[in-house]
Amino acid sequence: MSNNSKNKEKDNDLERKVVQIRRVTKVVKGGKKLSFRAVVIIGNEKGQVAVGVGKAADVMGAVKKGVADGKKHLLDIPLTKSNSIPHIINGRAGAAKIIMRPSAPGTGVIAGGSVRTVLELAGVQNILAKQLGSNNPLNNARATIDALKNLKTLSSAAKDRDLSVEHFYSR
Repeated sequence: MSNNSKNKEKDNDLERKVVQIRRVTKVVKGGKKLSFRAVVIIGNEKGQVAVGVGKAADVMGAVKKGVADGKKHLLDIPLTKSNSIPHIINGRAGAAKIIMRPSAPGTGVIAGGSVRTVLELAGVQNILAKQLGSNNPLNNARATIDALKNLKTLSSAAKDRDLSVEHFYSR
C-alpha cells in the first residue's frame, strides 16, 4: 500500500482507490452496532471503471466487499483518440448532478473530489467536469458513472438511427 491520502492498490490490471470510509451505526436491542462503509472506485485506466460500496465490521473487510461490488458493475466507456469523451454529457444520482465536457489534448482532468478519481481510473486524460447540487462523494461518483454510461460514439449513434456514419458529416 502507498502512503497516499487516498488508498491506491493494483489488483490484476485493475487499480483501486478508496474514496471514503465512514463509521456507521445501527441501533439494536442491546445498544448501537458499529460497522464501516467503504466507497471504492476501481478501474484499469483503459476505459473500464466502476464504483463499489462495501460494509463490514472492520475497514479491510469493507474495502474488500467494495472491490468485489465494483467488479460486478464494471463499465466500458468510449474514449476518443485524445483520451477524452466523445461529447458533452450530464449525469445524475440523488441530489448530485455532473456536467462533463470534452477538452483539447493537454488540458488534463479538471474535476473535483470523487469525480476526478472516477475519470482518472477510467483513463480519461482531457476533460472538464463540474459537480453541482451535492458534495456527497458516493452520489457524485455514481452521477459520474451515470454520465459515462450514457456516452455514445458516432458509429453507435449512426447504428441506433439506421444511418451511415457519412450521413453525420454531410451538410
